[in-house]
Amino acid sequence: MKIKQVILRHLKLDLLHPFITSFAKEYDREFILVEVKSDDGISGWAESVAMLDPVYNEETVKTNWHMLEDYLIPILLKNEIEHPDNLSEKYFSYIRGNYMAKAALEGAVWDLYAKKQNAALSSVLGGTKRQIEVGVSIGIKDSVDETLEMIAARLDEGYKRFKLKIKPGWDINLIDKVRKVYPEIPLMADANSAYTLQDIDRLSALDHYNLMMIEQPLAYNDIIDHAYLQARLKTPICLDESIHSVEDARKALKLGSCKIINVKIGRVGGLTQSRKIHDLCQEHGIPLWCGGMLESGVGRAHNIAITTLPNFVLPGDTAASSVYWATDIIEPEVTVENGIITVPNSPGIGYEPSLEKINKYTTYSQTYSSNEIAAV
Repeated sequence: MKIKQVILRHLKLDLLHPFITSFAKEYDREFILVEVKSDDGISGWAESVAMLDPVYNEETVKTNWHMLEDYLIPILLKNEIEHPDNLSEKYFSYIRGNYMAKAALEGAVWDLYAKKQNAALSSVLGGTKRQIEVGVSIGIKDSVDETLEMIAARLDEGYKRFKLKIKPGWDINLIDKVRKVYPEIPLMADANSAYTLQDIDRLSALDHYNLMMIEQPLAYNDIIDHAYLQARLKTPICLDESIHSVEDARKALKLGSCKIINVKIGRVGGLTQSRKIHDLCQEHGIPLWCGGMLESGVGRAHNIAITTLPNFVLPGDTAASSVYWATDIIEPEVTVENGIITVPNSPGIGYEPSLEKINKYTTYSQTYSSNEIAAV
């Protein structure tokens, strides 16, 4: 498979509501949309999930653009790609880190590869589910009452799991009040690395509330202290920011750092690494779920595809487009019925990027061709 052209677009989408975590408050999302074109004119699509600022991890929109333009795209355009796995396993392997940049380009190649096979992306990844259960992530609100109102609205829409963002001072009282109103709903807490081992008593207090998990309570790059904490908690720890590769996952499982892993395609470097982590966790009986990064519909489509693998047994964060965006950039938009997404079976990601909408929200674009690379 020869890639003839890559188009990078910088987009800006306004969120319907501010999304607040322990480390950031977001009113909109700026991101890179990647389109790759083969010599027969077929396009594959993906997006970078890097943020504007290096607060989730060290990558940003600007650093991703730099890595794509100066390193990854030239590699892709110079080589014949037999299979998308070759990108992470062969061509990109000498470049350290930059997982979100790698995942964005690799994801577009995966979409193109599936279309050339005339198969759904979920199918070529080895997925088996025709429907997936999804949950919803609720950011930090101005009051507990506002959080309860949001839960009520999402319950009416049938979501299967509720994730509440927490931080010191916005945790025990919040969970306590939510549990008094909703004692049985599947509930988890996401700390985004807001705590240390000095908070062990506060975190232990959450054991009383029958939570599905506490996600990434300690440092974003830690697996040692998480093992110490997990041994002292009844509630399962789920690792997110600490897992960037199958090797990270292997070491975390060996140490007992967690009982659940969240896979974010961008964070782990792409769909190939996501499948490897899936296989490792399936072998060791560790349940998975797919996390979200406020993706547009293109990124959501990739999340849907990976979630069809059998060991993604917990509802993920892939809520409907309408939860976050007044208008998404795909047709049809991602919809949820009673907490269920029906997996599309058309070739590739299964949703059609709308060039009219994409152009509306594009602030800058750049095209790279194999002819230009060859001439250098």
